Amino acid sequence: MISPMQDDLTTAIANDLGIQDLSPGEQKALIAQFGEVALKAATLAVVGKLTEAKRSEFTKLAEAGDASALQTFLDREVPGHEELAKAAVAEEIKRFKAFQAA
Repeated sequence: MISPMQDDLTTAIANDLGIQDLSPGEQKALIAQFGEVALKAATLAVVGKLTEAKRSEFTKLAEAGDASALQTFLDREVPGHEELAKAAVAEEIKRFKAFQAA
């Protein structure tokens, strides 16, 4: 069951992406696809700041699934990683909107 908070979040994301006029099913499908693209863009932006050796360490931590250790690693190795990730997602939103306008 979808909570009212999830509905509000879906509506906000749909508005941000400019897809609010699509059916709810189409909105959810596009949001899911966009989420994957945005996550990849954010990850690449952060990982791109790491040396090759540190990328290997990042991969091991990510594969282990230890979110706390990964957070500690990123805090230490990539100062400002949250801002990098947010900027990458914002750029993906711009690209998505530009694609929709074309």
